[in-house]
Amino acid sequence: MYDLLLRGGTLIDAAQGYSDRNATYDVAVQDGRISSIATSIPLEEAAKVVDIPGKIVTPGLIDLHTHVFDGIASNGVNPDLGGVRAGVTTLVDAGSSGSATFGGFPRHIIPNSHTEILPFLHIAQTGLATTPDIITEGSIDYEGTLRVLDQHRGLIRGIKARMVSPALEIFGMDMPRLAKRAAKEFGLQLMVHIGDTEKRYDGNVIRELLPILEEGDIVTHYFTANPGGVLDADGKLVPEARDAVDRGVWLDTAHGRMNFSFDVGQRCLDQGLMPHCISTDLTVPGRLRTVHSMTEMMTRFLGLGFTLEQVVTMCTTNPAKAIEEAGRLGALVVGRQADISVLEIVDGDWVVYDVLGDSLKVDKAVVPALTFKNGRMFEPDWGPRPWGWLPDSADDGRSTG
Repeated sequence: MYDLLLRGGTLIDAAQGYSDRNATYDVAVQDGRISSIATSIPLEEAAKVVDIPGKIVTPGLIDLHTHVFDGIASNGVNPDLGGVRAGVTTLVDAGSSGSATFGGFPRHIIPNSHTEILPFLHIAQTGLATTPDIITEGSIDYEGTLRVLDQHRGLIRGIKARMVSPALEIFGMDMPRLAKRAAKEFGLQLMVHIGDTEKRYDGNVIRELLPILEEGDIVTHYFTANPGGVLDADGKLVPEARDAVDRGVWLDTAHGRMNFSFDVGQRCLDQGLMPHCISTDLTVPGRLRTVHSMTEMMTRFLGLGFTLEQVVTMCTTNPAKAIEEAGRLGALVVGRQADISVLEIVDGDWVVYDVLGDSLKVDKAVVPALTFKNGRMFEPDWGPRPWGWLPDSADDGRSTG
């Protein structure tokens, strides 16, 4: 007998051939794994049945850029609040901790979270427990970084470097090169934040940065309007961006509080260089003010003209590949870990905003309905807005476009 039967949902997982909006399937789970996917599974074969007609069933959503060092970094979100209680099964922490603070993850954060957390290590030894993260040459303890990477092999998934002031005034390009060197020594990826929120350094630094990156490395904040993004002064993609993608570098959008522009995004799309992954850059203030949720990020990309199948791929299949977990996560496959997101697509009239205050009208919103992590069911919390999960109403007077 199956432990669980999800009955009558519409499966969206283009990589596995599920894209027919008119077809419904049942998904059976046993011992935390997907045991069967079929058009009809007898009810009596399951100990628990959850009916989900009209709902969208996807692989468990993966948020490739979050900050969940809750209680240690001041901006850290409770992992389950941004994870299983928000439709997301796996969170990548994008360098909230450094060599001096990483111990908090295996001791306090990961053991107390239902959501799976895959941490990157910040090249700055205090991570984001201090702001700015790099203030002197002593902010980077390279040997200490190597020790922590060695102590936590298999847990730390990569190194994070932030191309921001004052780090670049202090280290210049030696900072990302150090981070890349540490990553290569342990066979890990480098994730690089682009876009200087202080707007102090030469935007052409992107042309020096991108050639450093190799296959599997990640550029995050692909749609940033801050100096150091992928567009030149004329709004054209720098040639190094295409070269990086050709080498196998991943492009992640990572909204955050200060690094996502509809205009920049549209210019990138118009020039044919699509992002691979959608993520939130979730923080405590970001959840309240600008980011709100992973499902709202999906809503924004539907508004930009992406299909639901494309959006789901950028939140499941692609991030699973980017973190080298495609054999375990990011797909609805019999025998795989039962990480499943059940979503609802709500028709309506809403408006969403980027970090510059520019608006985009949308007529479909994605909201979480249920989340299953290793087969265990979680209901969503109330949501990040006073009224729950839906975006702003388009008739509230704020919309400008």
